[in-house]
Amino acid sequence: MVIMAEQPTTWTFLTNHSHVLYAISKTPDIRVREISSLVGITERAVLRIIQELADAGFVVIEKVGRENRYSVTSDVPLRHPLEQHRTVSELLEMLAEDEADANS
Repeated sequence: MVIMAEQPTTWTFLTNHSHVLYAISKTPDIRVREISSLVGITERAVLRIIQELADAGFVVIEKVGRENRYSVTSDVPLRHPLEQHRTVSELLEMLAEDEADANS
């Protein structure tokens, strides 16, 4: 029998894009700095991801005074061919259910 030593995991199943999208869906007036802290990436990376999500139609950016407010376009299908039969809202609902279960 081969016993493998536990190696620290350096990857996750969800991408930074999905992490940013989930953070926005939970708190539309969230600040880039807060998203950066939650996801564990730089503010510059968060800004780039938000712009990519907006360009792809997943997020709408609304200017409110000097700040931005974000909203998720939840009826957009996911992009990968294996997931195109699902929408953004289904992904976010699944993540929210998991969080609710963890907090129970």
